[in-house]
Amino acid sequence: MNNKLSKGEKNFLQGPRSRVKELFFVIKVMIEFIKGFRALHFVGPCITVFGSARFKEDHPMYKGARETGKQLAELGFTVMTGGGPGIMEAANRGAKDIKGRSVGCNIILPMEQHPNPYLDHFVDIRYFFVRKVLLSKYSYGFIVFPGGMGTLDEFFEALTLIQTGMVNKFPVVLVGTQFYEHLYKHVQTMAKEGTIDEDDIDLFLFTDSINDAINHVEKYATQRFGLKLTKPMHPSVLLGEKIKSSNFKK
Repeated sequence: MNNKLSKGEKNFLQGPRSRVKELFFVIKVMIEFIKGFRALHFVGPCITVFGSARFKEDHPMYKGARETGKQLAELGFTVMTGGGPGIMEAANRGAKDIKGRSVGCNIILPMEQHPNPYLDHFVDIRYFFVRKVLLSKYSYGFIVFPGGMGTLDEFFEALTLIQTGMVNKFPVVLVGTQFYEHLYKHVQTMAKEGTIDEDDIDLFLFTDSINDAINHVEKYATQRFGLKLTKPMHPSVLLGEKIKSSNFKK
């Protein structure tokens, strides 16, 4: 990863600044949120797939994520990812294999991250915290494949929001029992030491099976929240909205 920070990032990390500069930063953040809301308002209920940007299409996990995207689209969900390569590309590609809906919320980075070619629509976001809010806001579940620090951040962010009751108890699936073996043992250690409740271990499904992951999502997203197939909402031409919606309603 490139260690050079942009001017904007340096300013963001330098601590308290003048009130005017802080006000302008808040406005920039607000604009980012509005841009994201406008881009994703009509995508419909999504399942977000997280994972490494570095896996190539011959990797077993890439193939698994592609099959996951396909099966999620068959359920009627829009497949949402971070919009980049690797696992993200695979999930979006799987959705497009059956002409399903595929969207991305792409983070602007100096290296590694660029929109993959299997997106119906994507939005570029400058700040990680804005991107994470958007990925959570439109999702009824999360499937986490092997990845790096960013993937772990997204995984534990979802669990923390669910654990603290800040969001509904959406289904979370952690795929890769060998890759995440030590992580799962650490979660069990946290429960043993009392830093989390024993029940918190059940906040996610730990598996290698794509079918089990899809069944878990269908049971705890589709059925729990009463999603039903319906006619899509129509964007407003006056507001410049052009995105087609999913065919789900709550």
